[in-house]
Amino acid sequence: MKIACRVVLVCLSVFCITTTVFSQTIPFNFVALGDLPYGDTRRVDNKYRRLIHLINSRSPSFSIHVGDFKTGSSECSDLEYKKQFDYFNLFEGALVYTPGDNDWTDCHRFLGKFDRPLERLSVLRTLFFAKSVSLGKDPIKVERQSDVALDYSSYPENQRWILNQVLFVTLHVVGSNNNYYPSARDPNKNAEFIGRDNANIDWIRSAFELAANKSLGAIVFAFQGDVFIEKSSIELFPLSSGFKTSIGDNLITLAAQTKLPVLLIHGDSHQYEFDQPFFINRKKIENLTRLEVPGAQDVRAVEVTVDIGSALPFKAKLIGEDPF
Repeated sequence: MKIACRVVLVCLSVFCITTTVFSQTIPFNFVALGDLPYGDTRRVDNKYRRLIHLINSRSPSFSIHVGDFKTGSSECSDLEYKKQFDYFNLFEGALVYTPGDNDWTDCHRFLGKFDRPLERLSVLRTLFFAKSVSLGKDPIKVERQSDVALDYSSYPENQRWILNQVLFVTLHVVGSNNNYYPSARDPNKNAEFIGRDNANIDWIRSAFELAANKSLGAIVFAFQGDVFIEKSSIELFPLSSGFKTSIGDNLITLAAQTKLPVLLIHGDSHQYEFDQPFFINRKKIENLTRLEVPGAQDVRAVEVTVDIGSALPFKAKLIGEDPF
């Protein structure tokens, strides 16, 4: 057991809360994965099941699936959703899931019964987020935004929990520019995005506030969308980006103004990355780390070790069968 001490500056409405963190910390591991399984069940089922078996054998504190549990071209049927729900319940421990664009926004590609993204999102919320606990065989209790924020009672998928002085937060931020259409002429086209973006902003701000009030030692955010796809440079988000306000103006800005270690986990581009690519005013944000999980044909996950009493609070290691 280690004693960690650090001064924390958190900024919300006026971007200023100062606290000192004194915490007893115990290192622990969790697993992050996403953009899995991709492809025909006959081809990917055994690989995905072997990965889940491997994760189970490592007994992580929990696992986080950052969305896209199917390809964008596969059917958005109730049967498909039930199949993925059953996969999640193969995890011996807790499995926390946050939606990706393939799971609902891309369902407009299909003709017939399942061509309505909002209707499919409603089904996702009903099936995967019905209770204030995670999925998996040994679920953990989570706090849902819908339970604690009356203005955002329609967003049960935004969840958070605390383990060993570390706050974990899921955000409903998806690929395909976060379902935002910057050139849309119909004002109703972006209604879903605007409501969800506001919910995400509230959840981000309340996370930093909660971490300060409870003198926590680190924050981990998890969502699906790759913010760099719609980023004009390593620092600036263009106005056309669906990630500008929630991630650029809030999460990254608040992370830069606290001395807490912050880990941002996402998927979407299927390329494993573990780095510190965020800058403000050309200065690297040293306490903000990014983890992008592999996916698609790369059927691997990432085991993350958290030790907030260490100079390197987050360490990452790929696990699974090497695809090459």
